[in-house]
Amino acid sequence: MFQVSNYSGDRIKDYELVLQQAKALLEGEPDHIANLSNASALLNQFLQKVNWVGFYIYKDNELVLGPFQGLPACIRIPNGKGVCGTAVKERRTQLVADVNAFPGHIACDSASQSEIVVPLIVNDEVYGVLDIDSPSTNRFDETDKEYIEKFAAIVQSFLH
Repeated sequence: MFQVSNYSGDRIKDYELVLQQAKALLEGEPDHIANLSNASALLNQFLQKVNWVGFYIYKDNELVLGPFQGLPACIRIPNGKGVCGTAVKERRTQLVADVNAFPGHIACDSASQSEIVVPLIVNDEVYGVLDIDSPSTNRFDETDKEYIEKFAAIVQSFLH
């Protein structure tokens, strides 16, 4: 059975440990929903000052709510709309320090103040996004971006 280790408080070491945990957690499981569920749970217990961690899956030119940890969320997000739709349209990570300053932000939870969204690309096609919200502005920095992108790459490798 998978065990969550205690973290040291050193951000880089702790992120490296979470990456190892993600690989161990997803290894050998072919079911996408199971893997996305465990990945969102792992990140949610690891990250501090977050209020939503989850996935949207790209279907029929829109994002559809997938496995997540947090309050109920928007079910469908059109391509190019909000932070998640922009990540899909541009096929790049969106690091938003203040969602209220993001043109067209979709407020699924009014408590969310900052957000990071990483597109998941499988076989050169958009599979979906990893979306993380925080009730604090400026919650995510370049270190978070680097390691959350690495985490997303691990998840992607189990979505073939």
